[in-house]
Amino acid sequence: MRRLGIGWLMVVVAFLYLPIGVMMLMAFNASPFYTLPIELTGHWFTDLAQNEKLLDASRNSLLIATATAIISTVCGTAAALVLGRQTFRGKRLLQILLLPPMAIPWLIIGTAMLVFFHWTGIGRGLHAMILGHVALSLPYVMLVIGTGIQTLQPDLEEAAMSLGSTPQHAFFAVTLPALMPSIIAAGLFAFAVSLDQFVVSYFLAKPGVTTLPVEIYSSIRKGFTPEINAISTLLLGASMVLVIAFAWLSNFGGAHERR
Repeated sequence: MRRLGIGWLMVVVAFLYLPIGVMMLMAFNASPFYTLPIELTGHWFTDLAQNEKLLDASRNSLLIATATAIISTVCGTAAALVLGRQTFRGKRLLQILLLPPMAIPWLIIGTAMLVFFHWTGIGRGLHAMILGHVALSLPYVMLVIGTGIQTLQPDLEEAAMSLGSTPQHAFFAVTLPALMPSIIAAGLFAFAVSLDQFVVSYFLAKPGVTTLPVEIYSSIRKGFTPEINAISTLLLGASMVLVIAFAWLSNFGGAHERR
């Protein structure tokens, strides 16, 4: 049974990563038509360095994802602390209202945001995409940090204050460091949600200002190029580094074994 379980786990992992591995391998294939056998080359990355449309879209995606991660993490942390540590009328209703935005199809959300931003005069562009991505990321951030708050021991702050610490100092010296793994995880999650977002970006992007998913979609409609594999490989590598760094720093899954 143990071998069967390990074998099944390997099948699941292969199912998840095999398409990604093929995509990364084709980024180094000399043939633009994916013919076999594979001839390794790096000239698609050289061509990528001269593709201004993909590079501009990548910069926009990174800018929006970074801004989304920062804004949604700060706002989501404050909101999660209020929901997790305060008692007030309507609290349960507010917690329930966090779930529908994650279940509503993004096509409907994108349409609603387009209409709302046009009606209020916000318009379309980078600022609108940041607002849209923050709205999508906030529920996930609040859930991740809210789960972290539930694991905290509330008497730690009380112990610190009993030793002469102020409530503010106790929060920043005791609670915030304990929540930091959850905050980092929430920020990385928001970054990933924003970087991968297509529908909302497609609706809120104005002509000439697009994100990488939108630009890839437009490029595929005109004709697929291995340069898309190259830029996807670079972004995937950067994302994997961030995830591995978080897992190592937060001891996620027992990354550090105690000796």
